Amino acid sequence: MDKFSFLNTAHTAYFADLYDQYLQNPDSVEPSWRAFFQGYDFGSEYSELDGETTGGVSADVPEQLQKEFQVVRLIDGYRMRGHLFTKTNPVRDRRTYSPTLEISNFGLNANDLDTVFTAGEILGIGTRTLREIIIHLDNIYCSSIGVEYMYLRNPEVIAWWQGQLNRNDNQPNFSAETKKYILSKLNQAVTFENFLQTKYVGQNVFL
Repeated sequence: MDKFSFLNTAHTAYFADLYDQYLQNPDSVEPSWRAFFQGYDFGSEYSELDGETTGGVSADVPEQLQKEFQVVRLIDGYRMRGHLFTKTNPVRDRRTYSPTLEISNFGLNANDLDTVFTAGEILGIGTRTLREIIIHLDNIYCSSIGVEYMYLRNPEVIAWWQGQLNRNDNQPNFSAETKKYILSKLNQAVTFENFLQTKYVGQNVFL
């Protein structure tokens, strides 16, 4: 019997969620699972360096589940580095950062784009195709608002941020009154900054 036969596709959503927990905080999963995921990551990295698709724990994991894990790694990549690829400057393009968020960097390819993955449940969007998951991630992390939060040490705060971002694709639909309030606060900040620059000419001002 295959020693990893328990990793059947019926439980891919559970395993994907568990792997997501491990990536964000290795100590949050049981030691046996932590050891398994460490072996899987090591096997994956070894295979990529060796140019082979076999080797280590990753070779024994069912292919569909491996793909699920790779999608989870893609999601984690967006969370960690998405802010580096935002479209926040209308005047010029951003500098080029490497590695990029191309799916090939996560062991995925164009043939996977229309494959359905349960890893989408991590994002609160349910089971979706890889193409739909990428669109969702691009809207959240690589649009006109950059969000960097994975450096935070409190898992509960990280989970709160993720919940807020996943809820509306980081595209808040504020009411007209709320928009006016935000604009008034921005105007107040600009006015105060101009006052300080006029009052304290040549001084460093930190707001």
